[in-house]
Amino acid sequence: MSTIKTIIFDFGDVFINLDKQGAIQNALDLFGLNELPEDLVAINTLYEQGLMSTSEFLGFYEENFPSLSKRDITNAWNFILKDFPVKRLEFIKTLAKEGRYNLILLSNTNELHINWIKKHVAFYEEFRACFNKFYLSHEINLRKPNSNIYEFVLTENNLKAENCFFIDDTKDNTEAATVLGIHVWNIDETKEDVIDLFTINKSIF
Repeated sequence: MSTIKTIIFDFGDVFINLDKQGAIQNALDLFGLNELPEDLVAINTLYEQGLMSTSEFLGFYEENFPSLSKRDITNAWNFILKDFPVKRLEFIKTLAKEGRYNLILLSNTNELHINWIKKHVAFYEEFRACFNKFYLSHEINLRKPNSNIYEFVLTENNLKAENCFFIDDTKDNTEAATVLGIHVWNIDETKEDVIDLFTINKSIF
């Protein structure tokens, strides 16, 4: 019999589709760069962890790329966000209604992205209501794959790692959770879908 009591979900490329490569190329073209320098990556990470405000974040880019407007920068930043298939909403709604598992969302998500989602995903609030806890990196000032974000979730909810199952599309993130003893599914968004959670992971569930 399964010992899984809590399922922890990532957001991007688990529920909402992302275009990671397209977003990077779009940014490089816009900024006139061949690759993202370390200082930009560091700023992006600080922002995603909520250690920099949106105004500070946009101000940094405006200062470094004066030919671009705040709108240009915001659009480039949100380029990664695509569609949210309704079948995934129905899946999590059914799971929540059944009440068999404690459902937690744990996502590296910043303020600009969540504001875009609130505006463009009509059922966002309905989606959010399916979870017992809904953690966004910029709100809790923690970020995957740092181990302290997983420790925070376990401690905050009085959970045992061996009773938790974590789904994320980024291997670094699932590997970090595995170290703590959390069961994981490093979902391949190109050929797998979260709605097939129990079929693909039937050996655990």
